[in-house]
Amino acid sequence: MRQVLVLNGPNLGRLGSREPDVYGSASFEELARECREAGRELDMHVEVRQTDDEAELIGWVHEAIDGRLPIVLNPAAFTHYSYALRDALAMRTAPLVEVHLSNPAAREAFRHTSVVAAVADGTIAGFGLMSYRLALHAIADMAGGAGQTGSAGQAGGAGQAGGAGRTGAGAQG
Repeated sequence: MRQVLVLNGPNLGRLGSREPDVYGSASFEELARECREAGRELDMHVEVRQTDDEAELIGWVHEAIDGRLPIVLNPAAFTHYSYALRDALAMRTAPLVEVHLSNPAAREAFRHTSVVAAVADGTIAGFGLMSYRLALHAIADMAGGAGQTGSAGQAGGAGQAGGAGRTGAGAQG
């Protein structure tokens, strides 16, 4: 059974009470349960983690690199400015899918840029909890033999499209 880390950045532990009009009413525990259930369906062991600490998140990325573990990552606010996280992700040794509950391209201008998108296989955004399920399906497909092709594009709501593969040829939003 393939192990996958689902890593979540700042404030995602407050799902359900944090801006439910933007992020939905599901709690972080419900998100974690949904991810584990999707993992079982895909014959993957899914470990879901959340931190508000950039250093801890980078440590988890290093753990994934060392273990050659695929990552589904919601960097949250770190999406837009954490070059330290981006540099850690650039060292990855397994598939990486960036995920967002909301569609950053349809929100405030400062959310339109992802500094991690260029080092991810793709980005899935705007589908609420289903974004995570879609990301896990993408990981299963890539880990199942396709490898890191960088061909996985970006999917999102509200007209978001375009590729952000390993080459950095695309950009979010």
